[in-house]
Amino acid sequence: MNFPFYIAQRYLFSKKSHNAINIISMVSVCGVVVATIALVCALSVYNGFNDLVSTLFSNFDPELKITPSTGKVFDPDSQEMQAVKKLPEIAVFSEVLQDNALIRYRDRQDVATLKGVDNKFEELTQIDSVLIDGRFALREDVVDYGTLGIGLASKLGINAGFVSPMEIYAPKRNEKVNMSNPATSFNVEYAYIGGVFCINQQMYDESMMIVPLDLARKLFHYDNEVTAIELKLTEKANLTTVKKQIKEILGDKFLVQDRFEQQEASFKMMQVEKWMTFLILSFILTIALFNVVGSLSMLMIEKHDDVRTLRNMGADNKLIRRIFLFEGWMISGFGALIGIAVGVILCLLQQELGLIKLGQTAGAFIIDAYPVRIEINDIATVFFTVLTIGLLAAWYPVRYLGKKWLQTA
Repeated sequence: MNFPFYIAQRYLFSKKSHNAINIISMVSVCGVVVATIALVCALSVYNGFNDLVSTLFSNFDPELKITPSTGKVFDPDSQEMQAVKKLPEIAVFSEVLQDNALIRYRDRQDVATLKGVDNKFEELTQIDSVLIDGRFALREDVVDYGTLGIGLASKLGINAGFVSPMEIYAPKRNEKVNMSNPATSFNVEYAYIGGVFCINQQMYDESMMIVPLDLARKLFHYDNEVTAIELKLTEKANLTTVKKQIKEILGDKFLVQDRFEQQEASFKMMQVEKWMTFLILSFILTIALFNVVGSLSMLMIEKHDDVRTLRNMGADNKLIRRIFLFEGWMISGFGALIGIAVGVILCLLQQELGLIKLGQTAGAFIIDAYPVRIEINDIATVFFTVLTIGLLAAWYPVRYLGKKWLQTA
């Protein structure tokens, strides 16, 4: 065993002549334990919320989405797109035309994002799982249907099954507005209310309306163009591999995005919040580790005679400093191990039992208890952060306070 490490661990676990030193050492370890538990639990909760948001988006967003790098629309029948469509890993190839439109129902109106989809959209997403009223339908005989977000439906004052159709307005492309009769500058289409969905995401619930692709093309005056191609892969397909393969086929003219890239702003914000919380808790950990300075300073004073004996046996100042440096580092190390163990146990209990609730009223939130997910990378980051800060906290008293003390030993 390394000699300085052996002496340090004897000092750590042996009874001190002054009880205050034991108390300060225990306070140091407890401070590290509490801060480490907070780090592990906080990061795991953020991981849980990240998974929750990802699950919500997965009900609506496709696994892969192809959009043009420049411009708004493109031809889905091009050779490149047909090559993508023929890939064996592609289970569903769905065309989408999306743009803004004015939705009007009787005396209410609101600007919405109109998403025109083909008949494969229902296979592409889990739209039925988020419907709260009515049913999902695009077209029956000669009747077109629209499926709205709950916020948009509330603004228009409508529910599924209303007998009157909605009026959908979009400005005519490549035409100047007729100031004498502005109504002639708009294309108008009609759709009945088929259903209402709720994803608990404002960008969809407050402004999204799904209509048949043919209706969107007539409204926005397009022939065959689309704004995006949405893809669903087969069960055994590897997302990363297929994404790379599609990029090689399409080149730089198109963007190929997975679910995280489609909602990049939302997920980036959550990651920023996660690591800002980590930095704040690390600062609290640093304050807690200041106790190590007092603990080591008092220990060096108490072990004055031991140091003199070690020096007579041939130990130099470097070796003696290493003994007390290991002492301070072990305080951090044991605190980190205990804190991580307790933090992981608490997270597992929360995951299985849901001990800490989001609110007192059942059903007030999407889920009842705080979601958690433990990541090995987060645990490793916490462990090395505690060790690094602990090493710095131990280095100061050993390097500066011990300089004068060693001269008198």
